[in-house]
Amino acid sequence: MRRLTVFVLALLVTAGLCAAPASAVAKPPAKHQVTFDKYALMLDGRRQVVWSGEFHPFRLPSPDLWRDVLQKMKATGYTAVSIYFDWNHHSPAPGGYDFTGVRDMDRVLDLAAEAGLYVIARPGPYINAEVTGGGFPAWLSTQAGRARSDAPDYLAAADEWLSRIDRIIARHQYTDGRGSVILYQIENELAATGTAQRNYVAHLYDKARADGITVPVFHNDKGRNGIWVPPDSGVPGTVPGKVDLYAFDGYPGGTCRTDATPGSPNVAPDWGTYGPGGAKGGASASPNTPGFVAEFGGGWFDYWGSNGTYPCTAVRQGPGYERVFYGTNLANGLTLQNFYMTFGGTSWGWLPAPVVYSSYDYGAAIDEGRQLRPKALTMKELGYFLATVPDVAKMDRGDPVTPSSTAVKVYHNVNPDTGVHLYVPMHSPSSATTDDSFTFPLSTPDGSYTVPVRLNGQDAKQLVANFDVAGQHLVYSTSELMAEAAGTLLLHGRPGEDGETVLRYASRPRVDVLAGEVTTTWTGHDLRLNYRHDGLARVRISGGGRPAVTLLLADDTTADTFWLASGLLVRGPDLVRTADAGCSLTGDTKGVRDLEVWGARGPVVRWNGAAVPMWRTASGSLAAVRPLPGPADPRLPELTGWRSAPGSPESSPGYDDSAWAAADKTSTNSTTPPPAGEPVLTADDYGFGVGDVWYRGRFTGSPGEQVSLRYGGGGAGMLQAWLDGQYLGQDVLPSAPASPPTTGTATFTVPEGLRGDGPHVLSVMVRNNGHNEDGGVNDAHKEGRGLISSSLAGATWQLQGGTADPVRGPLNNGGLAGERAGWSLPGFPDRSWTPAPVPAAAAAPGTTWYRTTFTLRVPSGQDTSVGLTLGDPAKPRSGGRYRVLIFLNGWNLGQYIADVGPQHTFALPTGILDPHSRNTLALAVTSDGGAGNGLERVALTDLGSARGGVPVRPVSSPGW
Repeated sequence: MRRLTVFVLALLVTAGLCAAPASAVAKPPAKHQVTFDKYALMLDGRRQVVWSGEFHPFRLPSPDLWRDVLQKMKATGYTAVSIYFDWNHHSPAPGGYDFTGVRDMDRVLDLAAEAGLYVIARPGPYINAEVTGGGFPAWLSTQAGRARSDAPDYLAAADEWLSRIDRIIARHQYTDGRGSVILYQIENELAATGTAQRNYVAHLYDKARADGITVPVFHNDKGRNGIWVPPDSGVPGTVPGKVDLYAFDGYPGGTCRTDATPGSPNVAPDWGTYGPGGAKGGASASPNTPGFVAEFGGGWFDYWGSNGTYPCTAVRQGPGYERVFYGTNLANGLTLQNFYMTFGGTSWGWLPAPVVYSSYDYGAAIDEGRQLRPKALTMKELGYFLATVPDVAKMDRGDPVTPSSTAVKVYHNVNPDTGVHLYVPMHSPSSATTDDSFTFPLSTPDGSYTVPVRLNGQDAKQLVANFDVAGQHLVYSTSELMAEAAGTLLLHGRPGEDGETVLRYASRPRVDVLAGEVTTTWTGHDLRLNYRHDGLARVRISGGGRPAVTLLLADDTTADTFWLASGLLVRGPDLVRTADAGCSLTGDTKGVRDLEVWGARGPVVRWNGAAVPMWRTASGSLAAVRPLPGPADPRLPELTGWRSAPGSPESSPGYDDSAWAAADKTSTNSTTPPPAGEPVLTADDYGFGVGDVWYRGRFTGSPGEQVSLRYGGGGAGMLQAWLDGQYLGQDVLPSAPASPPTTGTATFTVPEGLRGDGPHVLSVMVRNNGHNEDGGVNDAHKEGRGLISSSLAGATWQLQGGTADPVRGPLNNGGLAGERAGWSLPGFPDRSWTPAPVPAAAAAPGTTWYRTTFTLRVPSGQDTSVGLTLGDPAKPRSGGRYRVLIFLNGWNLGQYIADVGPQHTFALPTGILDPHSRNTLALAVTSDGGAGNGLERVALTDLGSARGGVPVRPVSSPGW
């Protein structure tokens, strides 16, 4: 009772401490400088280790959730976010651009700055990114000039895009004080280096500067080829270009086996100061600029027909990988690191390139459902370490260190200005996973020491020596330093491993062990603490000629419950998003959690707006009297009340196609032209570059015993055909390889009764699962989609595709009759449709639509990430020959292919999903027909619930 009384009095007395400061007269934004030397990027002269994660706002179509992801990145130690800007996401036609709603790029840049993240802007024009066309809009495929060159028509189109996106990026630059953009990338992985590309790179640089871009400009070199280095590089074998910085990428961490189980670790490469040097040595290609890896593997993409490797990738490239590979990069002086991906998200609608399916989870630190994976917490450990030890931003190689065991090696670097030493022990080779205890000699101005270390499994450690922090002098520690706040130091190590920390004092200090088992030894001026990393030990040290300090000695699991926010150190919640005025916190709890805060100004703490009774601990912290509550059961409903309607009226011989486009072109810029004398059929030539396309060909005379149709369908693309209304069958392009075939020839036997002279109508539907990327600079994106040619000489063709949704954008809709009629939209009058059981035992050939509604009642103040699961997620493939387009409130959120797989669960982003009201679900089920090829079970799935989250407004979802 006494604690509660004190709490109430404190709340009244100190309420003003949490009040917002009085508004001041607005001042012009301060100007800033972004410079660099061979060590690091410098912001206003301060060296920075740029610890960045890749995030694509176009893969999360709910702008308020951008804040959620960006806050999670900041909370887990990232200092920057790298953002691709996807041309095809914004442009349905030449001259047409949309930067509103889910395409509001001003907003995402504002939110990044609000979250405290610097931005690496990557507007292309070409981005690759496993998006259709590598980011090129579909309409660009009809150009004559070669893309990614100095062809005039291509440059004109690229300039059209850049003029618009650069205008947005320019007003968010750190240099003029209006935002946090610190770097700008031109192009991406441009492997060709001919005159046309040299002119192109120079043109892009000049265009950026003319558009007001003042931050340093770079290009991302695929695979460390020494391509597009600054002109003053001076390294033989490099290719200079008009850039300020050299950056490269690499994905060396290893992937999963084909059965979706983790493979063995790879060896971490030395791509900097410990590497082979030269043009292909990574950072050595540009010795006058800092080591910059613009994409380093934070996971890997998965492909149609795999066994579903994202969960496995998150393990294979999990905590051990991060410590070894990212630690090796730091030891090699790579002070700009961007991890691709940190949040992968969803390639919703027709966004995917042929090489990927709808989920772009990537095995990233934040999963597709926006949940933090264990690897995100390891990133927090590393990111907090770098924030606590800024000396890492300038390091030279130190004297070689020889450990007591040949099974390990130790990188040794020294800051030439501060004398701080960095030791990075790991196995030798770094792919080894043995359990090794060893020592290594440490020599600093403090003296010479023998340091005991253990490495068990895939592991590496960031150990500092001769370092001043929190008023203390750290001689060395075998624990990793994670955070410093309010006279408190947090150090951590692997659970069960011994730790040793040595601090220096003028005289013997007082040591109070507040919790845990810690022994102390005083020798000369050194205080040595020995302990085991087991839970949380607390030690208070005072006197000795230094300010008092609290040491928190944690195992990794416990350390991962700590958060840094605005000078506070917080323990307990599953996420701390923000801290305001030293006493108001926001964040998430996924269960009942403690709350403990170091550095709060007053005795009152607010959590998500509610006052929390606290008491003062011996550790100098405030601890909550009662635990914070967790989330409630969201009580997701079953999906019932389904109605269905047939959706392939185009297959009927009498269907009225008089308003369709006539396939009357005789020339094309496609890389797959028709045979001489035949009409151009490729869909892009008629403005249908996205999704399903229908064709109807009329001819007289016998079709013969077989009909052959060459088509382009992208990854796992598909064709269905009907002759005079009779179903001939379907053809599916093979899948399972990471680079699948994207064109094919479908051959069907013509029933004897249809071999007469006609007249005949051949109806064909082609599913376009994306345009090829143009990674080879060979116009691969111009490969034809839809029909390319047919065996029916003399046939006249008409075709129909989709049109861009004015709100949902150019990648939402294809050309199914139901899409064109609004069957996917909320409010469509489906009462005349037939009630339908789901699951369905069989299906008719072609497309059948299913619709239902459901109402959610997720508690207020709770973030429940909801998914839609079709079939059995324990099996990569169900065997049913059908596929489903999933529309939630009119938004196309993905494609399920039952017999290809592997995806069964699809994220339904809050904002598009209304968690407090009614939602409309429409499924376009396209089947080969027959028993076993009908829609399987469909259910809502809780992908993760937390009490907290961010406010999410409904995304505009116009109805019928």
